Amino acid sequence: MSKPVELSAPQLRRVCDPSSLGFETTASLPPLNEVLGQPRAVSALAFGTDIASQGYNLFALGLPGSGRTTLIRDYLAHRAETQETPPDLCYVYNFSEPRRPLPLRLPPATGLRFKQDIDAFVDELKAAIPKAFETEEYTSHRDKVLQDLENQRRNVIVLMEQRVAQAGFQLLKGPSGLVLVPVIDGKPLGDEEMAQLPPQHRQALEAVRKQLQHEIEAKLRDVREMEKGARDAMRSLDADTAAYAIRHIIEDLRARYRQQPEVLAYLDAVQNDVTARADEFRKGKEAPEAVPSQLAALLPDQDRPPVRYQVNVVVSNADLKGAPIVVETNPTYHNLIGRIEHQTTFGGVFSDHTMIKAGALHRANGGYLILPARECLLNPFAWEGLKRALKDGAIRVEELGAQLMPISTVSLDPEPVPLNVKVVLIGSPALYYLLYGADEDFQKLFKVKADFTTRMPRDAESERAYGLFINTIALLDKTLPFDSTAVARIIEYGSRAVEDQEKLSTRFGDIADLVREANYHARRNTHTAVNAADVRAAEEARRYRQNLIEEHLQESLTKNIVLIETEGKAAGRINGLSVLGIGDYAFGHPVRISATVAPGRRGVASIEREVELSGPIHGKGVLILNGYLLRKYGQAGPLTLSASVVFEQSYGLVDGDSASLAELCVLLSATSEVPLRQDIAVTGSVNQHGQVQAVGGVTQKIEGFFALCRARGFTGSQGVLIPGSNRLHLMLSDEVVEAVSKGQFHIWVAEKVDDALELLTGLPAGEPDNSGVYPADSLHRGVADRLAKYAEALRGLSADGKEHLPPAPGA
Repeated sequence: MSKPVELSAPQLRRVCDPSSLGFETTASLPPLNEVLGQPRAVSALAFGTDIASQGYNLFALGLPGSGRTTLIRDYLAHRAETQETPPDLCYVYNFSEPRRPLPLRLPPATGLRFKQDIDAFVDELKAAIPKAFETEEYTSHRDKVLQDLENQRRNVIVLMEQRVAQAGFQLLKGPSGLVLVPVIDGKPLGDEEMAQLPPQHRQALEAVRKQLQHEIEAKLRDVREMEKGARDAMRSLDADTAAYAIRHIIEDLRARYRQQPEVLAYLDAVQNDVTARADEFRKGKEAPEAVPSQLAALLPDQDRPPVRYQVNVVVSNADLKGAPIVVETNPTYHNLIGRIEHQTTFGGVFSDHTMIKAGALHRANGGYLILPARECLLNPFAWEGLKRALKDGAIRVEELGAQLMPISTVSLDPEPVPLNVKVVLIGSPALYYLLYGADEDFQKLFKVKADFTTRMPRDAESERAYGLFINTIALLDKTLPFDSTAVARIIEYGSRAVEDQEKLSTRFGDIADLVREANYHARRNTHTAVNAADVRAAEEARRYRQNLIEEHLQESLTKNIVLIETEGKAAGRINGLSVLGIGDYAFGHPVRISATVAPGRRGVASIEREVELSGPIHGKGVLILNGYLLRKYGQAGPLTLSASVVFEQSYGLVDGDSASLAELCVLLSATSEVPLRQDIAVTGSVNQHGQVQAVGGVTQKIEGFFALCRARGFTGSQGVLIPGSNRLHLMLSDEVVEAVSKGQFHIWVAEKVDDALELLTGLPAGEPDNSGVYPADSLHRGVADRLAKYAEALRGLSADGKEHLPPAPGA
């Protein structure tokens, strides 16, 4: 005869012995200086950060509270300390292509100094250039050029006048320029007088005039060439003067940045531009600094500001030691890629290189960027922008407006910056596998998966590591020290959180919260150290804040609004157990399961399944019951059974197969009309061979039925039957353990369906003999006999031998 095993009180909760921890309080412990409980994730981090090949970025997947972000940041911080600090990044004006500002990469802490040097250089130009143009040497050279031009122009005019006079003409100024007028007897001739001249004389004068006009035009061209030469000489003089004025200033800058070829090339461009635009400094008038360069191009020469010479320090690593670690919690497109700001002035929108702003990729370049994957996907264009930057190996600052506008607009197009960064995305496992299957770029760009587990082995080493972690939180938050009893209690809480006596939770966010809450209760009680009672008070207070709905459901059970029996026996009824999860709180809830049977061939039907109030896993469990019945009772002939199983007073969705053991027991009870104990609640899954399989939430399920029995009063026989494979998952509350130790409550484990049947019915389940017949006093014999009667009833339903099935329930 198979019997279930009853568990003793010590088997229901793995208690941590405070004396085994090796300390009295955490004040004597050092802080935790290593990653706790995540060897697989640490190995992935080490690999992903070591390998330099393209595409080996990381995706850290795990549940919230598993310490992913903190662990990654701390790990990268230790690694970044030994790495080279990346250069500063500046954007400067591109003198050859103004719409494409140039990036300059300077040694760390050099960017701001370079900006200050250029600003000082411009300030010196404002004083040096006007002063250079006021010198006597410049004035004499300028006057000589002008005087030479004037002399040459006068000589040409004198010669022209002499030539005109010799030809009998006079050169006069008219409204449209110089006019040649014939002179006879010292008197200029008008048009009327010319018309009175003989034709031959008039034609001769016209011929001479044309000849003179050609000669005068040639002379005037000579004058214009002289003026052009004078202007060129003046420009050359101005350029030489400006170059001389700035030579010593620019040479100081070149000497200071002689190791930076990009800076030297930029300084050459600045010198050429300043030389060509010396008038902007010479006249001493500047437009306001806030006026952008595009607007300055619309202003008169004397009003153009020297914005073009300003240096925009986009990223300064002056205060950075090692490689940067950037955590961007709001990864919008602009926060990742950078932006080009605009300014509205005089009704127009303008921008220049000084309005380029860095994104997270700029700040993290040369180091590490940590991003929340979900937020990156939710922000429009952010995911595509990130992928494009990683694929191109460059950061290209682009305006979203320029991409989305149907009409092309003039805007800045900064030169891209080479990108060398390790990106770490943090997200859930579901999101990782969704991206892996749906986005082909994801597989190429994030080749390293860092899987964070929610549990770790519970042994002496990990229990002591829990103490180190608690001490670290205490030091960071300046809480009271924790004594060994408090640490032991938190260790037990860690096992309870993962429902495993041999594991500890690695959701250290939750553990840290418990540490803080226990400290709160300890301070209220004026303790000098946090003890186990303070931790237990924190647990109870947390549960009280969360269990309002549980109390309401429990009240409906105790007042028999929801019918659950905790005493006596009844056929076709059994107490099942379910777990209800509400946000971050889950609790066990007893539910009555009932079954009815009649002759027929429909087999077992679940009412929840028929009305679509059950999920596919529950439907699978019901079909497994049919398989069990076929194996157990259908070998000699077809099954003659129509049965319905229902969760009574359940109006929500039912899913999972953890009630299949209870459903099978109540089905066999209804068939054999053998009553089941109502003081026992049952949970467990079964397979077609009658083996009982593990289910989840056994701790909450037991405590839910225990609370009902305690509220109604213990009889000494009440308890819960669970699968044998769940015995290591028990981390029951102190109240349950105490009640079991006093014999007020019981926990049994079953390995087979027969174990459960014998406990619930008090009858032997029975084993068939060689001919397949069960013993006369066994439960299976009762079921088999009843099925045989159903078969006889079906055969006698119709005289014509046709089978008429009974109507389905509700038909």
